[in-house]
Amino acid sequence: MYKINEIFYSIQGEGINAGVPAVFIRFSGCNLSCPFCDTEHGEGNMMTADDIVAEVKKYPARLAVVTGGEPSLFIDDRLVDALHAIGCIIAIETNGTCRLPSGIDHVTLSPKDAFCDGAQPVIDSCDELKVVYCGSNDPSRYDGIKARVRVLQPCDTGDAIRNAELTAAALDYCLKYPMWRLSLQLHKLLDVR
Repeated sequence: MYKINEIFYSIQGEGINAGVPAVFIRFSGCNLSCPFCDTEHGEGNMMTADDIVAEVKKYPARLAVVTGGEPSLFIDDRLVDALHAIGCIIAIETNGTCRLPSGIDHVTLSPKDAFCDGAQPVIDSCDELKVVYCGSNDPSRYDGIKARVRVLQPCDTGDAIRNAELTAAALDYCLKYPMWRLSLQLHKLLDVR
């Protein structure tokens, strides 16, 4: 059984897959308490792998984005196999504090150790390294992590003026260090889920 916060269909709003239609499987629960988190972790329904697959099959896209909370606390080989059996490409968004099961097709590592004590990532390679940028956290601290793509995402503080400052600073950083790409939260700009 898996505690699921919600399963919904939208576009991927962040990172290198921004704009791609996807089914989001949001687990409930996290091992961290990030100050900018946008998920209510207490909510959720217990579902089996078969229940999750049945819900995912209702939508036409086969990109399944496993997120949370912190999905690495819950995802296992059984769910990975069940999603692959219906043709899903599995992408996970993780803080990297827990090891992942094999078979995940796209790993987005978004370390949170700049914001939470004890959140040092144990994952040292990924497909996409996504750093939430608050202006004071230096992305070069992750130079030792192997990643195909590095994206810098300005933190959404809820304050339009501060958000504009962080976006400008992140853009400036990417221009100085072109191994980084700027990632804006497309779903928030478009006001979609």
